[in-house]
Amino acid sequence: MADDGLKVSEVMRTDLYAIDGLASIADALALMRRHSISSLVIEPRHPGDEYGFITVNEIASRVIAVNKSMKRTSVYEIMDKPILTVHPDMRVRYAVRLLSQLARRRALVRGEGGLQGFVSLRDLVLSYAEAAVRKEEADAQPRA
Repeated sequence: MADDGLKVSEVMRTDLYAIDGLASIADALALMRRHSISSLVIEPRHPGDEYGFITVNEIASRVIAVNKSMKRTSVYEIMDKPILTVHPDMRVRYAVRLLSQLARRRALVRGEGGLQGFVSLRDLVLSYAEAAVRKEEADAQPRA
């Protein structure tokens, strides 16, 4: 079993880039290309609002595949909102379980100080597996 102490904060990505929901898909793609990223956060518009998230997958399936205009389609029209959020102190295994149960591939990480980063199911699983292998190897070492 992997280290039960592995937390989301230890595996999250902190390189978040945001875009306004009113921006065009063309603008979102330009920002993604400029920063060599494949996802963007959409900031809440007012205190009662929630974060949104957009990835190249949504652009591919909700714009390009259905032949929508990238200049006339706004980010808010195709973004995922609200996006699932997890706490930075959540154990990785519970985050994996939560994302799996909800059939989600990513979650924003939000703590007391606000938005801190994001995690993908891929990154969570790989980090958990790496910790599990390290623990198994350590347990297999003869004790002096």
